Order: sequence, then C-alpha cells, then structure tokens
Amino acid sequence: MTGSSRGVPPVSTVFSFPNPVNEVAARTVATGVVIMAVGAIAFRQYWLLIPLAYGFLARVLTGPKLSPLGQIATKVVAPRLSDRARLVPGPPKRFAQAIGATLTVAALILYFGFGAIGAAQVLLAMLVVAAFLEAALAFCLGCKIFAVLMRIGLVPPEVCEECNDIWSRYRTTGP
Repeated sequence: MTGSSRGVPPVSTVFSFPNPVNEVAARTVATGVVIMAVGAIAFRQYWLLIPLAYGFLARVLTGPKLSPLGQIATKVVAPRLSDRARLVPGPPKRFAQAIGATLTVAALILYFGFGAIGAAQVLLAMLVVAAFLEAALAFCLGCKIFAVLMRIGLVPPEVCEECNDIWSRYRTTGP
C-alpha cells in the first residue's frame, strides 16, 4: 500500500511551496508576524520567539500547510478580505520566509542560549520592519533581495522564470 492510498500525502507534496502565492494571504501572515514580534519586544514575552521561529521554518518547508498562522491567513482571513487573490511568484516569497526563519532562529538562540537580550531585540526589530513593509505597503524586502540576487546571477533564472521575465504575465497570445 502506498502512502497516498492510505490518505497520507506523499512527502514531495507536503514539502512543497506554493507557486504562485496569494499576496493577500502573505500580507496577512506578515501582519501576524508584526503583532507577535512587537509583542515579544514591547512586553518582554520572548517565548513568542518559539512560535515565530516554528512558523517561519514551517512556511519555508511547506508554505502554509504546517503553519498555524499560514492556515489562518489562507483559509480564514484572506478569503474574507478579498474575493480575488492577487497572485505573485512563490520563490521570492519562500526566500523572504527563509530570511525570517534565519532572523527568528538566530534571535531564539541568542536569547535562550546566550541571554543576549539586546541582540535578540535587534533581530526582532529587523523582522518587524520587513514584516511591516509587507503587511502595510505590499513591499516584500526579501523579494527585492531575491530580485537583486537573480540580477547578479547568484539565483539562476530557472528558479523563477516569471521573476526573470516580469512582462510575461502581461503578454497575450494571438488567436
């Protein structure tokens, strides 16, 4: 019996990232990140680093599938905010989630492993700025960094064909 015949999705399906991504859902997740990270700093509730780090790692590995915040954003909030999804390429959003994972895991290690509260706060503040830009202005800092890395050749064009040719989505084919 295969995994899929028992109702269990294959590993390749679980560990995949959506492409394209609904930007409304991405902005909703960013709003949740801002709230949690500001709460951690303002109220000295550094235990919030744990769900923040988990959420970013889950979203890097599986998109919203294993992320509670991702599930709320994609299944509850985003559908109520907009009747139309605004689809954007997935690879830059995954890269942005990886940056968030790096910042939150580093802050988690600094705070709980070394007691470096100030350093953890700096990393959280950087996260707040980036997440706020996404949530409030639809400006994805990680996506911009991804674009620069593509432009200088560190990210190969085949990673995101749509990113490589942004005008392709505006072309129409003739009859």
